[in-house]
Amino acid sequence: MNIQVIITIIDFLLWLIIAVNVMYVLFFALASHLPKKTHLPSAILRPFGSKRADLERRHQTSDISHQPSFLVLIPAYHEDAVIINTVKSFLQQDYPKDLYQLCVISDHMEATTNEQLAALPITLLQPTFENSSKAKALQYAIFSISHQPSTIYDYVVILDADNIVAPDFLSRLSQIARPDIAIQCHRTAKNANNDIAALDGLSEEINNSIFRRGHNRIGMSSALIGSGMCFAYRWFKGNVTKLNTAVEDRELETLLMKQGIHIYYAENIHVLDEKVCNSENFQRQRLRWMTGQVQALFLMLPYIPKATITGNINYIDKTIQQTLIPRSILLVLTPILCIIATLTSYIIHHTSFLFPLKWWLLLLLLFTALYISIPTKQHNGMLIKNAVTLPNLVYRMLGNLLHIRPKNKEFIHTTHNT
Repeated sequence: MNIQVIITIIDFLLWLIIAVNVMYVLFFALASHLPKKTHLPSAILRPFGSKRADLERRHQTSDISHQPSFLVLIPAYHEDAVIINTVKSFLQQDYPKDLYQLCVISDHMEATTNEQLAALPITLLQPTFENSSKAKALQYAIFSISHQPSTIYDYVVILDADNIVAPDFLSRLSQIARPDIAIQCHRTAKNANNDIAALDGLSEEINNSIFRRGHNRIGMSSALIGSGMCFAYRWFKGNVTKLNTAVEDRELETLLMKQGIHIYYAENIHVLDEKVCNSENFQRQRLRWMTGQVQALFLMLPYIPKATITGNINYIDKTIQQTLIPRSILLVLTPILCIIATLTSYIIHHTSFLFPLKWWLLLLLLFTALYISIPTKQHNGMLIKNAVTLPNLVYRMLGNLLHIRPKNKEFIHTTHNT
């Protein structure tokens, strides 16, 4: 086998890998522009215990005028800089005060911060974990609250310590919440104070289009994103004990998909989220996400045969997502491969440009997919300005590949500003 054949085979295999990623992104980017469904989906509820029929019966015969109650959980690990502002902002909800309970799980925060929180009309829990994680905080909260007398809620809402929501957040959630679905709200940037924060916010909106809105528009489940999530209280109480990694949102997705529970993307209910402002925080955050992606893949693969036999498309799709190359890496890697293919074509084939043509076509499709995934209001000159920051951030993400430890359950914390 001569060198030309070897290069051709390697070129085709690389192209095929990138093409699968680009086609996935392009398909759901296009799907995100389909008309919004006017009704919530009918989900298959598989459950927690033997009370499925009872839960469905209660839902079908429930009084539509009933206002549900909410348990709002905010895990806060070293979040002294933002937690007070977040709590005070949330307490401005226009929802009846007796129908929601705000609970902050204060993990390794300063005594002065805890004193300020204790003075507010909230439930303050102060666990002492040797190895902290968001999953442990959620488990601790549910265990503590479920053992209090007369504490029965309809739904659990999970927010991050830096999240800010509108005063009608719970009111709007109450209008769409159902026991047989989970809800992911529209998390969006609350700051764009430098190029890194702006790029982080832009990346989140692209993911919202592809992995949330695009999926829902064709009847598939949205992806979860870690905060701005709402679950049936009984379901969450029965499943939170199963969380075992530092990426609890992916574990929750897995549990929901196994049980046939649909994740609805509430794109008009916004949750403002602080974006990282420096490259070190960006690198730590992406390391957590990339590690979680590998952990989730290993977690989900054993169930794939059963999902295939039972036709669990959402579970199969969520597993495929764990194999995808991050969009920012794809955006930098594809042009590099285009240039390499072009140079190789010139050296090996002399004047033939047919060899790299498929690469440039792929790059065009990738740019198209990402562009149509960006909200129209962000189609401006800032796109090019923010893109200048991308190569350095991708370099840091590639460096993370050397530090991914699939069995590592340590929580990787990113700090927030005031």
